[in-house]
Amino acid sequence: MGKLLDDARLIASRDPAAKSTLEVILLYPGFHALVYHRVAHWFYRKKRFFTARFISQFARHFTGIEIHPGAKIGKGLFIDHGMGVVIGESAEIGDYCTIYHGVTLGGTGKDKGAKRHPTVGNNVLIGAGAKVLGPFKIGDNSTIGANTFVSFEVEPYSTVVGVKGRTVKKGNRRVISPSESLDQIHMPDPISQEICRLESRIQHVERQCFKSGDEGSHADMKAREGKESRHSDNKHEK
Repeated sequence: MGKLLDDARLIASRDPAAKSTLEVILLYPGFHALVYHRVAHWFYRKKRFFTARFISQFARHFTGIEIHPGAKIGKGLFIDHGMGVVIGESAEIGDYCTIYHGVTLGGTGKDKGAKRHPTVGNNVLIGAGAKVLGPFKIGDNSTIGANTFVSFEVEPYSTVVGVKGRTVKKGNRRVISPSESLDQIHMPDPISQEICRLESRIQHVERQCFKSGDEGSHADMKAREGKESRHSDNKHEK
């Protein structure tokens, strides 16, 4: 119970819209989903799988958040809004993470008992609509941009954006935890950067072509001038 109260206090401190811890406890579906999951996970560890799944499905209908009872969740998880969040059976989430609505921590393959879902490190922010699929790790203090598709290992202190996701920022110095800053929009756009690079190359090629054309015209003019000069000299000799 003390851990759940700590979770509620952390959510209240990190959500600028929260007016009090009591509001979080009574009205936040992300917090309610955590409460149900703690109970369901206890039954899951006791191998009471039907009871565990029944609780998780009830929580899904009540909150709009589906967390498999087998998932392992650390302390201080903030599920903001939460509608449409799906967290799979073998998923693991570290401490002090933030997950926005529409996020999927999904699995690949169909081997029972195998690790099929991602492991999320500490202080990770996953933006709205992001899809993280597969048994790999998202490193500590990383940011996954909104609507990003990730199916590969992400190093700590990385920022990943795009479909398919591209790592656009790495750094080993932590200025502020992305999970605390809640900034999921101020990130580089790798597609826009690639378009800019292509435009720059096209402009370079155009300049080279223009320069070659000018040099060719200048050479033709010189040739014509030389021909006219020789023709004039021949006339004078006659």
